This record gives sequence, C-alpha cells and structure tokens, in this order.
Amino acid sequence: MARGYRTLDSDAVIATCERLRFRVEERFPGSSLYKVADELLTVARASAATSAAIHKPDWRLRLATWTAVAALLGAVPAVLVFLHRDEALTHLGSFIQISEAGLNLLMLIGAAVFFLVTVEHRVKRRKALRALHELRSLAHIIDMHQLTKDPERLFVQGENTKSSPERKMSPFELSRYLDYCSEMLSLIGKIAALYAQYFEDEVALTAVDELEDLTTALSRNIWQKIVILGSAPSSR
Repeated sequence: MARGYRTLDSDAVIATCERLRFRVEERFPGSSLYKVADELLTVARASAATSAAIHKPDWRLRLATWTAVAALLGAVPAVLVFLHRDEALTHLGSFIQISEAGLNLLMLIGAAVFFLVTVEHRVKRRKALRALHELRSLAHIIDMHQLTKDPERLFVQGENTKSSPERKMSPFELSRYLDYCSEMLSLIGKIAALYAQYFEDEVALTAVDELEDLTTALSRNIWQKIVILGSAPSSR
C-alpha cells in the first residue's frame, strides 16, 4: 500500500501488520504464531521510525563532522608556511625530502576529511543493516513455525512416532495457519523496502534485495503446502 501509489506508506504497513495480528489472535488465540505476529507489529513500528530517522539529516553529527573537517583543513596553511620558512629549503635534497613529507601529510589530511564527510552515511548504513538482520532472523522464525505443518498427513494414513509433532488442526485451520505465515513473510519484505525507499546505499539495497528473495522463497514453499492441502480428498 502506498501514499499516492508511488511511495510505500509506513503507516499502511503498520496497519496491515496490526490487522494480521488480530486475525491470528482470533483464529489461534494464545498460540506461538500470535506471539510472532505481535513481534512483527513491534518490529514494523520500530522500522518505520528507524527508516524515517535514516532519511532525515543528522544535524548534530554533521556539525561535529564539519567542525573536525575545518580543523583539519586549517592545518594545511600551517604546513605550507612551515615549508616556505624552513631554512633547509636552500638545499635541493632537503627541499625534495620536506616536500614529500608535506605531500604525504596533505594526503593523510585528505583521507581524514573523506572519512569524516562520509561518517554520517556509514552510520546510517550500519543502522539499516542491523535492522535488516533482525528482519531476516524473524523470517526464519516464521519459517520454523510452519516447518512441521505437513498437509499430506491429513489425508495419508500413517502411524505417528513418539517424536512426531501434534497435528490437531483441521484442513481449514491448517490452511489459515499457512496463509498467515505467508502473509507475515510478505510483510517482512515490505518492511525491508522502507529502508531502501529513501536511503540509496548500494550495500543496504543489496541486503534488502537478498531479504526479499529469502521471504519470497520461503513463501513459495508455504504455498506449495497450501496447494497440496487444496488437492486433499477431504477438501474437495
């Protein structure tokens, strides 16, 4: 869902997560899947705030950065004055040696300036990657919840072992359970997209794409189970 159909609306994403949590609670009250849905809502709210903060300029960090840059650039005239006044410049060998030292110093100052100028971008990248890692972990947790939900056991007879998972759901309940898992995975992809919407960083964009590929693959596996469930004799 988007504001103006061109921008992903974080409020709409949060509202969808909240509605999904209510749906899971009403269908499977007190279940672990509901707790996961509740955690997804919490993460969605936090991600909306974090992505918005990444989009805005950090003026305190920028002020500190440009103050440090000004201090470094202020050292350049001092270096030039030192080279101009040094008596050793009357000798060609000393002039070359001092010039090389001054050039190396200027290169170091340039590297330090570049480091300081890009520090805000790198801080924002680290925040985005940390949040995306959290979303990736949540996607795997959702996948773990549907891992033992085997639709074939509903219409294929077989003896359970002591370690077999409990299967108390009806075909309809199992279908809803799997569908909820698929929806949560899809929402994780939408939450991840919030970070890529305004933050044009190659590393972060790659991480978002990889997370979306992961959630799509996991959701595809779930839908294969739903298809099998739909073909069961009891569901016809």
